[in-house]
This record gives sequence, structure tokens and C-alpha cells, in this order.
Amino acid sequence: MSCSVLLRLHPGDLHKVLLPIYNAATVRLLCSGSRLSRNLRESYRILQLPEDGDSSPEEVKEAYMRMAKLYHPDSGTPTADAALFCHIEEAYRAVVAHLARRRSASSNAQMDEDEEDKTKNQAPQHRQYLSFEGVGSGTPSQRERQYQQFRMDRATDQVLEYRRKRMEQAAAEEGAMVVRDARMRSKQIKITQAVERLVEDLIQESMARGDFRNLSGAGKPLSKFDHNPFSDPMTHNLNRILIDNGYQPEWIVAQKEIRETIKKLRYRLQEVRSRLGSPMRHSEQLQWKEHCADFTDDLKKLNKKVDTFNLIVPLMSLQMVHFNTNREVEKVMKADQEYRKKMEQERKHMKDSEEANTSKQNSRQGLIMWMQSLLK
Repeated sequence: MSCSVLLRLHPGDLHKVLLPIYNAATVRLLCSGSRLSRNLRESYRILQLPEDGDSSPEEVKEAYMRMAKLYHPDSGTPTADAALFCHIEEAYRAVVAHLARRRSASSNAQMDEDEEDKTKNQAPQHRQYLSFEGVGSGTPSQRERQYQQFRMDRATDQVLEYRRKRMEQAAAEEGAMVVRDARMRSKQIKITQAVERLVEDLIQESMARGDFRNLSGAGKPLSKFDHNPFSDPMTHNLNRILIDNGYQPEWIVAQKEIRETIKKLRYRLQEVRSRLGSPMRHSEQLQWKEHCADFTDDLKKLNKKVDTFNLIVPLMSLQMVHFNTNREVEKVMKADQEYRKKMEQERKHMKDSEEANTSKQNSRQGLIMWMQSLLK
């Protein structure tokens, strides 16, 4: 690729192509003695700068400020033009970018040249391969970057190799466990089959001796289990066997426990209320509040059991709701009031009956005394 072709490229592409290929001397030569592209020359011409590209950043900034004062839309001058100022701003950005690229290329070339000067007379040519494990070529900085990449690749290969060995080891261990499980299952199956054969042999011997002939219901079908047309006969029979042996599903046991617990809590709270007066004194009110607080804690524990029950119950219609403290306390208070009214009515009735009996006895005694007085 010739120098003239390279210079016709975009400045950004020119920098990307030249930097990794040419050494410092070539870059410095191209940056100093090359001619500018047509777009860049046009940018210099818009800013009224020399087209050779030797202007400093300060000169470029002064030219931009001078043009902005003349053509900026907010300057208030007769020459203000928004479209022309846009071209001026684009030209200024292009020139600044060109100067920045040239300064970066010059600094890189100077750094490479300094490194070459430092290592030029330090050691013979063949001693450069004694460092970086003999990896790479070029200047020390280039060889260092190549060596870093080489170390990264080597570390990646080592990690992949380690993972491969671990996977092979895990696969071997899993295979050993599978073989061991297969042996255990085979051994268990053999033992189960041996027990079944022994039981079957004992049953056949008992049948041959006639031990089953005197059993009640011999030769008749089983009538213990009722037929359920909505379930499998085997499942129905198994359920009946479990019920006869006292087995209950977990949700039934939980439901029974919840009902018994709430019944005990209500009865305990009702007993406490019955021991207090009506209306309650201040000390009795404090005592009642303490019992209500304990009742609230017990209800919280019971509501957790209700949540567990709702998770295991098989039907949605059988689920339970939480017990509310206020509602339960109101029920206890209402039941206590009804009980007190009933007791009051019973006492009143007993009092009336006693008064009636007393009046009868008095009238009878008066009659007897009157009769005795007549006989005298």
C-alpha cells in the first residue's frame, strides 16, 4: 500500500491502519511530511487557516472564536448565519481531531524511540530472548504485551484442563455409585424373593396338611368390605384395612386437634369470666385483660396450625379460617351474660316457689289451729 493511497483514507482509518504496522520512524515521517485530505483541507479553508496543517491548537481555537463572533446566530451581528456556523463548527471539530491524532501518533513514536534507545546498547541481540520465556518479537513493550496474552491463553488452557479432569473424576465416581446401588438393589430383590418363596412354601405346606379347612367362611367370598362404585376395589379395600387398624390421614388428625384446642381455650376463658363479677371492678378488669392477652397468644399458635391444615387438606371446602380474638371474646361475654340471666331466672323461680310453699304451710297451720280451737 503506497503512502498516497493511505493519505486518501479517513483520518480515523488512517490512524488505525498505520499504528500497528509501521514503526516509530515511519509514523513520524508520515505525520510530518504527508499532505492533508481534501475534507481536512476544506476544514482549514473554512476556518481561514493555512492548508499545510501546521497550525497549533491555540491558533485553531483563536480562528474558531473569531468566526463564531461573526457568524453565530446569537452574536447579533449582520453577518450571523446559522447554516454557515454549523459548517464552521464541523470544520473546527475535524481540525481538532486531526491535531489530537497527530499529537498521539507523535507521542507513541517518541516512546518507541526512547525504548529502542534504552535497550540499544544494554545487551547483545540474542539476549532479548532470555526474558518473557522467549515469547514474542519486536520492541520490549511489544514483547511484553505478547507475553501477557500468552500467559492469559496458557491460564485459560490450564483452567479448561482442570475442569475436564474434575468432570471425568465426577463421572467415574457417579458410575461407581450407580454400580453400587445396582448391586444393593439386586441383593435386596434376591432377599425379598427368597422370603416370598419361603412364605409361599409354608402356605402350601399348611394347605396340604389341611390347616385352612376348619376356618369360618371357607369357600365363601369376602363380605367384609362394601362395594364402592366410585373407587377402585383395591384402593377401597386398602382404605378399609387402614381404618380398621386405627390409621387416620394427617389432615383429619390436624382438624381434630384444632377443634379440641379451640374448645379448651373457649372453656378456659369462660371459666375465668364466670369467676369475675358483673359488672367487673378495676382489679377484675386488669385480671380479665391479662387472660385475654394469654388467649390472644394461644390463638396465634392455633392459627399457625390452621395454615398447616389448609395446606394438606385435600378439598377446598374443608379449609378453615383464622380465629379472631375479638370475635371469640364477644362470644364468651355473650354466653356469660346469657348464663347469668338464666341463673338469675332460676334463683327467682326458686324464690317464688319457696314463698308459695311457705304461704301454703302457713295457711295449713292456720286452718289446723282454727279447727283445734273449734273442737275445744
